[in-house]
Amino acid sequence: MNLIADKWQDYEILDTGDGLKLERWGDILLSRPDPQVIWGKSDPAAWERAHAEYSRSSSGGGQWRRKKSFPDRWTVEYGSLGLKFIVEPMGFKHTGIFPEQAANWEWMYRAVRGAADAGRKPEVLNLFGYTGGATLACAKAGAAVCHVDASKGMVTRARENVELSGLGDRTVRYIVDDAFKFVAREIRRGRRYDGIIMDPPSYGRGPSGEVWKLENNLAGFVESCMELLSDQPLFLLLNSYTTGFSPVVTENILRLTLPERLSGKVDFVSGDLLLPVSEKRGRSGIYLPCGSYAAVKGSGNGD
Repeated sequence: MNLIADKWQDYEILDTGDGLKLERWGDILLSRPDPQVIWGKSDPAAWERAHAEYSRSSSGGGQWRRKKSFPDRWTVEYGSLGLKFIVEPMGFKHTGIFPEQAANWEWMYRAVRGAADAGRKPEVLNLFGYTGGATLACAKAGAAVCHVDASKGMVTRARENVELSGLGDRTVRYIVDDAFKFVAREIRRGRRYDGIIMDPPSYGRGPSGEVWKLENNLAGFVESCMELLSDQPLFLLLNSYTTGFSPVVTENILRLTLPERLSGKVDFVSGDLLLPVSEKRGRSGIYLPCGSYAAVKGSGNGD
């Protein structure tokens, strides 16, 4: 089931074409590369209004080029859930938000809110938590959240976003740590979580030089995370931005690693994460694919 993040007001894709996307972040327009945009621009004049553009380098990486004056950082709000975020152009074309994830925030919020309304205090583990979009959604719904990321800067930004959203009084534990080592320790401690969110990298190296490759290590890591699920789980969400990996592949991994104790208690769902592109020149129904997801959902979640 594909999910469309179409409830944004402070974010919009104005146009796409020639390997680029033109985005509105509040009042600021940014042009960023996107390898899946293999068609032409529909509104070339709109691109002249961009405040900055990110250009890739032939030697790897890239840089931002300012075309107009704008602040180094500013805020946007995901109004549907009342979540606020700091936007800041950073290295590797990042801005601090993956707007397509709003479609996941919506159903996770409903799942946690339903459990909280029923008298539970759900515990959620957000691995590779980045700047905390899922952390904010789950905390606002009533969960106690453990936010884990190996980058101290990203954990600091997540904390800032929590405060900015007026959720400073919620139960959020911030952990700067390697997600794989943290999961191993939590298993030894006998911890359980009602919800687990993960967005593992395609490739990486650990602090001691350990090599992580998604195709070689993902199934084992997901199996470990499954051990942390409670006996009445709300969800386990696995996001993927690895080119060439179908959501069916990640759903298969979830099915193959589900513990026997949870058999019959959960459902499986997967699909692409999509962002709508503004209608221009009569073009409608255009969506930009932005990764995929696969999820285990508690059978009583209602989603």
